[in-house]
Amino acid sequence: MPIHDWTRVSAGTFHDFHCGWIVELRSALNKELLPADYYAQAEQVTGDVIPDVLTLQMLTAANDSPTGADVDSGVANGGTAVTLAPPRTSYTATVELDQYAHMQRTLVIRHASEDRVVALIEILSPGNKAGQHAWRAVLDKLVAALAGGVHLLLIDLLPPGARDPQGLHGAIWAELCDQPYCQPADQRLTLAAYAAGSSVRAYVEPRAVGDSLVEMPLFLSGQQHVPVPLEATYRAAWEGLPRRWRSVLER
Repeated sequence: MPIHDWTRVSAGTFHDFHCGWIVELRSALNKELLPADYYAQAEQVTGDVIPDVLTLQMLTAANDSPTGADVDSGVANGGTAVTLAPPRTSYTATVELDQYAHMQRTLVIRHASEDRVVALIEILSPGNKAGQHAWRAVLDKLVAALAGGVHLLLIDLLPPGARDPQGLHGAIWAELCDQPYCQPADQRLTLAAYAAGSSVRAYVEPRAVGDSLVEMPLFLSGQQHVPVPLEATYRAAWEGLPRRWRSVLER
Protein backbone atom coordinates (compact mmCIF):
# COMPACT_ATOMS: atom_id res chain seq x y z
CA MET A 1 0.00 0.00 0.00
CA PRO A 2 1.43 3.43 -0.92
CA ILE A 3 2.01 6.10 1.71
CA HIS A 4 -0.77 8.66 1.43
CA ASP A 5 -0.49 12.44 1.30
CA TRP A 6 -1.73 13.27 4.79
CA THR A 7 -1.51 17.01 4.13
CA ARG A 8 -4.77 16.62 2.16
CA VAL A 9 -6.85 15.98 5.28
CA SER A 10 -7.35 17.73 8.60
CA ALA A 11 -5.12 17.23 11.62
CA GLY A 12 -8.07 15.55 13.33
CA THR A 13 -8.37 12.97 10.55
CA PHE A 14 -4.68 12.17 10.80
CA HIS A 15 -5.03 11.94 14.58
CA ASP A 16 -7.80 9.37 14.14
CA PHE A 17 -5.58 7.31 11.83
CA HIS A 18 -2.60 7.86 14.14
CA CYS A 19 -4.53 6.39 17.10
CA GLY A 20 -5.53 3.33 15.08
CA TRP A 21 -1.97 2.77 13.88
CA ILE A 22 -0.64 2.94 17.43
CA VAL A 23 -3.04 0.16 18.47
CA GLU A 24 -2.00 -2.01 15.50
CA LEU A 25 1.70 -1.52 16.30
CA ARG A 26 1.15 -2.35 19.96
CA SER A 27 -0.74 -5.52 19.07
CA ALA A 28 1.88 -6.70 16.58
CA LEU A 29 4.69 -6.16 19.08
CA ASN A 30 2.92 -7.90 21.95
CA LYS A 31 1.51 -10.83 19.97
CA GLU A 32 4.54 -12.06 18.08
CA LEU A 33 7.63 -9.85 18.04
CA LEU A 34 8.82 -8.96 21.53
CA PRO A 35 10.64 -11.41 23.84
CA ALA A 36 8.67 -12.77 26.79
CA ASP A 37 9.97 -10.21 29.30
CA TYR A 38 9.20 -7.20 27.11
CA TYR A 39 5.87 -5.57 26.39
CA ALA A 40 4.50 -2.53 24.58
CA GLN A 41 1.92 -0.06 25.86
CA ALA A 42 0.34 2.95 24.19
CA GLU A 43 0.00 6.51 25.50
CA GLN A 44 1.83 5.90 28.78
CA VAL A 45 3.47 8.80 30.61
CA THR A 46 7.09 8.45 31.79
CA GLY A 47 8.28 11.60 33.52
CA ASP A 48 8.31 14.37 30.91
CA VAL A 49 8.22 11.94 27.98
CA ILE A 50 4.86 10.97 26.43
CA PRO A 51 5.63 8.66 23.46
CA ASP A 52 3.13 6.92 21.22
CA VAL A 53 4.23 3.36 22.02
CA LEU A 54 6.48 2.32 24.88
CA THR A 55 8.50 -0.89 24.93
CA LEU A 56 9.01 -1.92 28.55
CA GLN A 57 11.09 -4.64 30.15
CA MET A 58 9.89 -6.32 33.32
CA LEU A 59 12.51 -6.02 36.02
CA THR A 60 14.02 -9.19 37.41
CA ALA A 61 17.11 -9.88 39.50
CA ALA A 62 18.95 -10.60 36.24
CA ASN A 63 18.07 -7.44 34.33
CA ASP A 64 17.42 -4.80 37.01
CA SER A 65 19.23 -1.62 36.08
CA PRO A 66 19.11 1.81 37.74
CA THR A 67 19.45 3.73 34.47
CA GLY A 68 18.33 3.62 30.86
CA ALA A 69 21.69 2.26 29.69
CA ASP A 70 21.84 -0.78 27.44
CA VAL A 71 21.33 -4.11 29.12
CA ASP A 72 21.69 -7.10 26.78
CA SER A 73 20.80 -9.79 29.29
CA GLY A 74 17.37 -11.27 28.85
CA VAL A 75 16.74 -9.87 25.37
CA ALA A 76 16.92 -13.27 23.75
CA ASN A 77 14.39 -14.74 26.20
CA GLY A 78 11.67 -15.69 23.74
CA GLY A 79 10.73 -13.48 20.81
CA THR A 80 11.93 -15.32 17.70
CA ALA A 81 11.97 -12.02 15.77
CA VAL A 82 14.95 -10.69 17.78
CA THR A 83 18.08 -10.39 15.65
CA LEU A 84 21.67 -9.24 16.03
CA ALA A 85 22.25 -8.57 12.33
CA PRO A 86 22.75 -4.85 11.62
CA PRO A 87 19.71 -3.32 9.92
CA ARG A 88 19.99 -2.46 6.24
CA THR A 89 18.83 1.07 5.53
CA SER A 90 19.69 3.74 2.98
CA TYR A 91 21.60 5.89 5.47
CA THR A 92 23.50 4.97 8.62
CA ALA A 93 25.40 7.30 10.95
CA THR A 94 26.86 7.20 14.45
CA VAL A 95 27.61 9.99 16.90
CA GLU A 96 29.43 9.77 20.23
CA LEU A 97 27.46 11.58 22.92
CA ASP A 98 29.00 14.22 25.15
CA GLN A 99 27.25 13.34 28.39
CA TYR A 100 27.91 16.77 29.89
CA ALA A 101 26.48 18.62 26.89
CA HIS A 102 23.12 16.90 27.34
CA MET A 103 23.10 16.61 31.12
CA GLN A 104 20.53 19.36 31.67
CA ARG A 105 17.89 17.34 29.82
CA THR A 106 19.02 13.77 30.40
CA LEU A 107 16.39 12.06 32.51
CA VAL A 108 16.14 8.57 33.98
CA ILE A 109 12.81 7.52 32.49
CA ARG A 110 10.80 4.85 34.30
CA HIS A 111 7.30 3.52 34.12
CA ALA A 112 5.17 3.95 37.24
CA SER A 113 5.31 0.19 37.82
CA GLU A 114 9.15 0.45 38.05
CA ASP A 115 9.54 -1.53 34.85
CA ARG A 116 12.40 -0.17 32.77
CA VAL A 117 11.63 1.75 29.58
CA VAL A 118 13.94 0.54 26.82
CA ALA A 119 12.43 1.97 23.63
CA LEU A 120 9.67 4.10 22.22
CA ILE A 121 7.91 4.58 18.92
CA GLU A 122 6.95 8.09 17.90
CA ILE A 123 4.58 8.90 15.01
CA LEU A 124 4.87 12.59 14.23
CA SER A 125 1.53 14.41 13.96
CA PRO A 126 0.60 17.78 12.42
CA GLY A 127 0.23 19.21 15.93
CA ASN A 128 3.93 18.59 16.55
CA LYS A 129 4.76 21.05 13.74
CA ALA A 130 1.92 23.50 14.39
CA GLY A 131 3.88 25.99 16.49
CA GLN A 132 7.29 26.70 17.95
CA HIS A 133 6.36 25.52 21.46
CA ALA A 134 4.92 22.20 20.25
CA TRP A 135 7.85 21.64 17.91
CA ARG A 136 10.43 22.37 20.60
CA ALA A 137 8.60 20.11 23.04
CA VAL A 138 8.69 17.04 20.77
CA LEU A 139 12.29 17.69 19.73
CA ASP A 140 13.46 18.07 23.33
CA LYS A 141 11.50 14.96 24.34
CA LEU A 142 13.14 12.75 21.72
CA VAL A 143 16.66 14.09 22.22
CA ALA A 144 16.30 13.62 26.00
CA ALA A 145 15.16 10.03 25.49
CA LEU A 146 18.16 9.22 23.28
CA ALA A 147 20.57 10.95 25.67
CA GLY A 148 19.03 8.86 28.47
CA GLY A 149 19.75 5.59 26.64
CA VAL A 150 16.19 4.98 25.38
CA HIS A 151 16.03 3.58 21.86
CA LEU A 152 13.68 5.21 19.35
CA LEU A 153 11.75 4.41 16.20
CA LEU A 154 10.61 7.62 14.49
CA ILE A 155 7.87 7.68 11.85
CA ASP A 156 7.53 11.05 10.11
CA LEU A 157 5.01 10.92 7.23
CA LEU A 158 4.70 14.71 7.05
CA PRO A 159 6.85 16.83 4.74
CA PRO A 160 9.51 19.15 6.17
CA GLY A 161 8.49 22.68 7.09
CA ALA A 162 10.12 25.91 8.18
CA ARG A 163 11.12 24.44 11.56
CA ASP A 164 12.49 21.18 10.15
CA PRO A 165 13.83 21.81 6.62
CA GLN A 166 15.64 18.44 6.78
CA GLY A 167 12.79 16.64 8.54
CA LEU A 168 12.60 15.68 12.20
CA HIS A 169 15.57 13.32 11.87
CA GLY A 170 17.66 16.21 10.55
CA ALA A 171 16.62 18.31 13.54
CA ILE A 172 17.40 15.51 16.01
CA TRP A 173 20.79 14.89 14.42
CA ALA A 174 21.64 18.59 14.53
CA GLU A 175 20.91 18.57 18.28
CA LEU A 176 23.21 15.58 18.83
CA CYS A 177 26.20 16.52 16.66
CA ASP A 178 27.58 18.74 13.91
CA GLN A 179 27.19 16.10 11.19
CA PRO A 180 24.68 17.45 8.66
CA TYR A 181 21.82 15.36 7.32
CA CYS A 182 20.32 16.40 3.99
CA GLN A 183 16.82 15.19 3.23
CA PRO A 184 16.59 13.90 -0.37
CA ALA A 185 14.59 16.42 -2.40
CA ASP A 186 12.38 13.71 -3.90
CA GLN A 187 11.87 11.77 -0.63
CA ARG A 188 10.54 14.17 1.98
CA LEU A 189 9.18 11.64 4.49
CA THR A 190 11.37 9.78 6.98
CA LEU A 191 11.59 6.51 8.87
CA ALA A 192 14.46 6.46 11.36
CA ALA A 193 15.56 3.92 13.97
CA TYR A 194 18.02 4.87 16.70
CA ALA A 195 20.13 2.63 18.91
CA ALA A 196 20.99 4.67 22.01
CA GLY A 197 23.79 4.33 24.54
CA SER A 198 27.18 5.99 24.94
CA SER A 199 26.79 6.68 21.23
CA VAL A 200 23.70 6.93 19.06
CA ARG A 201 23.45 5.02 15.78
CA ALA A 202 20.80 6.14 13.31
CA TYR A 203 19.34 3.97 10.55
CA VAL A 204 17.37 6.15 8.14
CA GLU A 205 15.00 5.34 5.28
CA PRO A 206 13.75 8.37 3.32
CA ARG A 207 10.37 7.80 1.68
CA ALA A 208 7.95 9.71 -0.55
CA VAL A 209 4.19 9.87 -0.93
CA GLY A 210 3.30 6.85 -3.07
CA ASP A 211 6.21 4.73 -1.80
CA SER A 212 5.54 1.60 0.20
CA LEU A 213 6.55 1.38 3.83
CA VAL A 214 9.36 -0.96 4.86
CA GLU A 215 10.14 -2.90 8.02
CA MET A 216 12.20 -0.87 10.45
CA PRO A 217 14.20 -2.08 13.45
CA LEU A 218 13.11 -1.36 17.00
CA PHE A 219 16.19 -1.70 19.20
CA LEU A 220 15.92 -3.45 22.56
CA SER A 221 19.63 -3.14 23.32
CA GLY A 222 22.67 -1.72 21.57
CA GLN A 223 22.71 -4.59 19.05
CA GLN A 224 19.49 -6.55 19.35
CA HIS A 225 16.34 -5.42 17.63
CA VAL A 226 13.02 -6.64 16.27
CA PRO A 227 11.59 -5.78 12.84
CA VAL A 228 8.48 -3.61 13.07
CA PRO A 229 5.91 -4.38 10.32
CA LEU A 230 5.05 -0.82 9.35
CA GLU A 231 3.36 -1.81 6.07
CA ALA A 232 1.02 -4.40 7.60
CA THR A 233 0.05 -2.24 10.57
CA TYR A 234 -0.44 0.85 8.38
CA ARG A 235 -2.76 -1.16 6.13
CA ALA A 236 -4.75 -2.45 9.11
CA ALA A 237 -5.16 1.09 10.48
CA TRP A 238 -6.15 2.32 7.01
CA GLU A 239 -8.98 -0.22 6.85
CA GLY A 240 -10.45 1.33 10.00
CA LEU A 241 -10.37 4.89 8.62
CA PRO A 242 -13.82 6.23 7.60
CA ARG A 243 -14.57 5.80 3.87
CA ARG A 244 -15.24 9.53 3.71
CA TRP A 245 -11.56 10.29 4.30
CA ARG A 246 -10.16 7.29 2.48
CA SER A 247 -11.83 8.56 -0.69
CA VAL A 248 -10.16 11.97 -0.27
CA LEU A 249 -6.73 10.43 0.19
CA GLU A 250 -7.15 8.02 -2.74
CA ARG A 251 -8.00 10.69 -5.32
